[in-house]
Amino acid sequence: MSEKNQRLVGWILSGVLAVFLIGLSASGKFTEWEGKEKMFEHIGFKVETIKIIGVVEVLITVLFLIPRTGFIGAILLTGYLGGAACAHVRTGDPFFLPIVMGVVVWVALALRQPIIWSLALGRKPGLLG
Repeated sequence: MSEKNQRLVGWILSGVLAVFLIGLSASGKFTEWEGKEKMFEHIGFKVETIKIIGVVEVLITVLFLIPRTGFIGAILLTGYLGGAACAHVRTGDPFFLPIVMGVVVWVALALRQPIIWSLALGRKPGLLG
């Protein structure tokens, strides 16, 4: 796959992640809907805390989308998604989605910024072919 196509796929994956994290996940933290309080209390969060978590989710997703801050955004998203997985494990709920999303974050970033592959594999840039 050409470098241009890799970057395009990376940006498409990044866009899909952003739609899910901001459009679906964070927006649900800002709107009122039936069962919201019960669901978040089951996970262990007070309703007042949820909006703050939503703001954090939006901010770190935006950091991930900005090329210059994408690396730090990916690190922060990994921590955020790890916390989500932990909350679901603690309550006995399915926890695989945040883990899969964390992997997709790094694949998307590596496709956008190929040096990430070199860093992940412990090689000097340009040795990946």
